[in-house]
Amino acid sequence: MEIKLNLIRFLIVASIIVTGISPGISQSAYPDRPIHLVYGFPPGNDVIPRIFADRLSMALGKPVIFENVTGAAGNIAADRIAKAAPDGYTIGILTAANITINPTLYKKLPYDPVRDLKPVTLILGYPNLLVVNNSVPAKSVQQLVDLARRQPNALTYGHQGAGTTVHLSAEILRSMAHIDIRGVPYRGPSAVLTDLVSERITMAFVSPAPTMPLIQGGKLRPLAVTSRTRASFAPDIPTMEEAGFPGFEVMVWFGLFVPVGTPAAIVEKLYGEAVKIMTSPDVRKKAIDIGQVALSDTPDEFADLTEKETPYWASVIKRAGIEQIE
Repeated sequence: MEIKLNLIRFLIVASIIVTGISPGISQSAYPDRPIHLVYGFPPGNDVIPRIFADRLSMALGKPVIFENVTGAAGNIAADRIAKAAPDGYTIGILTAANITINPTLYKKLPYDPVRDLKPVTLILGYPNLLVVNNSVPAKSVQQLVDLARRQPNALTYGHQGAGTTVHLSAEILRSMAHIDIRGVPYRGPSAVLTDLVSERITMAFVSPAPTMPLIQGGKLRPLAVTSRTRASFAPDIPTMEEAGFPGFEVMVWFGLFVPVGTPAAIVEKLYGEAVKIMTSPDVRKKAIDIGQVALSDTPDEFADLTEKETPYWASVIKRAGIEQIE
């Protein structure tokens, strides 16, 4: 009996070695049950991520349950993904803030972006827009800078929290242009736009989706985009580099992540389906229509991006003197 049991154990181990799978995970059958896709922001800012979830469900033949897990600037969602079983059934869409900014901005995170989270592919991105209210005489970034130099600390910029990309964009401008401008924090982007239109603040770096209708309606004046090249949704707006600030680039990105330890075959399957979804013409057009850009890259390219961005944002945060959040 003991010999027979040992033989069975040997055959099980040999099977695992030969097939390259771990007990309890059948990669060839993946997925065989619903997948949970975690997104760290509230409804309303999730148009493309929800389309992505629907298309992924159709491609894989299983439900993809979309979950808005909000709080702590997306850190709760990131922690949920990081601590999930590495079996491909809890995946998530996270932002640059969760991976490359918050490690410096927060004194302590409940997860380690490098140790706990595996990048699969970028899926979405957009630049910020630099806009001013209609009473501001500046028609270009240089004119705005000249105005700020003539009136130190008189110009105000709105933002929705220290360490957000819109706040850091303003800090980069302040540093590169050697100007003194005052930041005014708000609870969210809609409040920033309301006070911009009402001319209570001078300027702001803002996301395109809620801002483009105001620009098109003549309620705000755009001066530049923060991408290295002109944005497909606003080709007439110059880049910050064209405006005289070489190297000024801030792209807000959203990427697909899984827990570290997820089998390579599952990562590859998710990557392949994600690329098909985000390169489809209708998804690309929908993204452009709301001021965003559909993206895709390989897991290695995505990992390289996060590795390069982390020290860059750390230097921006430290140079701006932003205190760490407890």
